[in-house]
Amino acid sequence: MLVMGVDAGGTSTRAVLATAAGECAGFGRGGRGNPTSSGIPTALAGVRGAISGALEDSGATLADVAGIVIAMAGHDARGGRSDWILDPLREEGFTGTLTFESDLLAMYSSGAVAPVGYGVVCGTGASAVRVEGGRIVATADGLGWLLGDRGSGFWIGRSAAAAAVDELDGLGPETALTPLVLQAAGVAAHRSDRSAEGRPAALEQLVRVLYAQAPVQLAAFAPLVFDAAEDEDPVAVRILNAAGEQLVRTLELVGAEPGPVVAGGSIVSRDGAPQRLLREHLAAAFGDQPFVLVDSGAAGATTLALRHAGVDVDESVLARLRAGIPV
Repeated sequence: MLVMGVDAGGTSTRAVLATAAGECAGFGRGGRGNPTSSGIPTALAGVRGAISGALEDSGATLADVAGIVIAMAGHDARGGRSDWILDPLREEGFTGTLTFESDLLAMYSSGAVAPVGYGVVCGTGASAVRVEGGRIVATADGLGWLLGDRGSGFWIGRSAAAAAVDELDGLGPETALTPLVLQAAGVAAHRSDRSAEGRPAALEQLVRVLYAQAPVQLAAFAPLVFDAAEDEDPVAVRILNAAGEQLVRTLELVGAEPGPVVAGGSIVSRDGAPQRLLREHLAAAFGDQPFVLVDSGAAGATTLALRHAGVDVDESVLARLRAGIPV
């Protein structure tokens, strides 16, 4: 028996073809796979590309696949329409079962098989979930850049931009973030130059550049904060500590009995205050429980596909599957 797990993300898609024993038989990559954020034509191309790659890698066909799980954010993971991908798969010979699952559940399932545990995602956005019996039973944050995503890459990046603006406007302290943000934003004006209205020319240019972008693009400044914090810039250190405290609070909102914490996303995967504070909170609140970092939900989507097919996924099956998926 073969099953397939697809991690359909907003920027890329991964597909894993696996045996009932958890052996990776094929792997494929595709482009953007979320129809909510990218539109159906783009998402269809991304998902089909990843699926085709996994099949070509294994020599199998869609007719050989008993079930497919597609993990993604958005309404499709909560019972939305599936014809945009199911109909094309049927036309290509797929006769099995297609199931949509939450990307957060797939991420958790990529790192743990415990019946009770927690998932924390912190990349551009941020959220936490509690998993019980293979299902998400509590969720905190994940509310987007305007209303939530506390401690996320956007939150950190916006704080970096605000710190640079405050210094240039005379409101805040000098910080190493200011030249880093100006350089990243492509601001050419010298910091001593003044506009006709008496403002620093660099400030006016920076504001114009930032307001011309989509707000979520501020997340691109987050790595600059880690770099400045490594050089012990007080403002950067303060921002990362505050981000870590926000993530801990988000995890506390879904916390109950002890369980492993599986974390993914660029912010918690990088050494720094957010990851450190999460680890410290886990040790204080749950004692000797694992803290597992994962780089995608591909393994988790595949374990969910195995479970839908009646396979009992234990630690050895998950370990075998993770070991077989290319980096």
